[in-house]
Amino acid sequence: MVLSLTVIVSLLGAVLIMVVPPERKNLIRKLATGAAFLSLVFALIAFFSYDLDSPDQFQFRQELTWIPALGVNYIVGGDGISLPLVVLTGFIIFCGALIAWNIEDRTKEFYVLLLILVAGVYGVFISLDLLLLFVFYELAVVPMYLLIGVWGSTRKEYGAMKLTLYLMVGSALIMLGIVLIFIQTGGETLDLTKLAQMSFPRHFQMLIFPLMFLGFGVLAGLWPFHTWSPVGHVAAPTSVSMLHAGVLMKLGAYGCLRGAMWLFPEGARVWLPWIIILTTVNVVYGSMIAMVQRDFKFVIGYSSVSHMGFVVMGLSAMTELSLAGAVLQMFSHGIMTGLFFAVVGRYVYDRTHTRDLTKLGGLMKIMPSGGVLFIIAGLASMGMPGLSGFIAELQILMGVWQAYPVVAALSGIGILVTAAYILRVIHSVFFGELPAAFANLPPITLMEKCAGGVLAALLILIGLYPSLMTRMIFHSVQPLAALLQG
Repeated sequence: MVLSLTVIVSLLGAVLIMVVPPERKNLIRKLATGAAFLSLVFALIAFFSYDLDSPDQFQFRQELTWIPALGVNYIVGGDGISLPLVVLTGFIIFCGALIAWNIEDRTKEFYVLLLILVAGVYGVFISLDLLLLFVFYELAVVPMYLLIGVWGSTRKEYGAMKLTLYLMVGSALIMLGIVLIFIQTGGETLDLTKLAQMSFPRHFQMLIFPLMFLGFGVLAGLWPFHTWSPVGHVAAPTSVSMLHAGVLMKLGAYGCLRGAMWLFPEGARVWLPWIIILTTVNVVYGSMIAMVQRDFKFVIGYSSVSHMGFVVMGLSAMTELSLAGAVLQMFSHGIMTGLFFAVVGRYVYDRTHTRDLTKLGGLMKIMPSGGVLFIIAGLASMGMPGLSGFIAELQILMGVWQAYPVVAALSGIGILVTAAYILRVIHSVFFGELPAAFANLPPITLMEKCAGGVLAALLILIGLYPSLMTRMIFHSVQPLAALLQG
């Protein structure tokens, strides 16, 4: 029940806000932040209650009859792969709700959509029925169009529409895959744990695997289906950018793992050696395009494409180390990019009203907290030891080296370029001469400092004490790696 409560609390928060008069904005903000905090509490309870000594891979399992005629039930549960992502969602939505306290235009509708979106995200990570997972997946994607189209900036209608069209194509592939799976099983079940125990024919796996993997891969930012992502990042309001890059893209990678690789291991062994080539382009191309950007948000947007390339690369290598690194990188990148967008959007853009790197400079003098937080996120992005990005990327590279040493070597180019553009941005924005127009910017509020501080503390905590995550992750990755390697 504890996992279901993360979804229920988010939806209940949205319902309560609906009945509050729109002019009571502070009450709306408090209700939304309270719902986000409570869902985080339930996520942490599940995470720290997970029993590594139990033979049950999926714990906190709950099953209710939903559509018996189709063999579809409400089945939820969590393992060492999904629970870190549930916790990630809790932290990002809580900090995002704090960052969004400056939203004045249609505050009520904004928070309702934000909580519905995050309910869908929680639902994807805890679903153990394939159709239920897809329903939550769509629930998470649909509000993005309105959140970007109404509250966004910088070609917001274009960004919202492009995101929606790309993700609709991905959803169509996933839905086709689900229908074919349902037919293949004779309408018996869509329970993921039961599907994973079935031996689907080789020709069926060859057909279904690319449908499911590429369908989810669109949301993961897999090249060449990534172009919606940087545009969406830039157009979205700050808290939505945090959720977009921090959590929503992880739905795609999680779907690739849970809805494709786990169910169709034979198909994975045939297709993933080709898909890993695309991920190499992700890593190198994303970092190089980030290097030449002048828009502060576009730098982070293309940085996300590059780092998500590492995630899908780790999945594609199919080794135990690379899979574990990919899951940890999902968590690390989610926290890191959430912090990036909090600083870029709320600290810098909302105060200076520009994202042009050539017009920024010297901000460390008037917002040292913003500079320190961005540097911590930047060092994590560069893979600096002592921060979460280091252990995640190290595991991915070591695991990929075991299977594809050339790919691992080429991906090193992306790491070097990442260090270059992060240092360039830090120097351009936070050091040098402070433009006279920025001398009297509004100070960073305590709430904003708390939101950024929580995310920075997580990067440091996991960097110094990675076993807090890795023990749980390896517990669930080991049987998956054995399955994929035949």
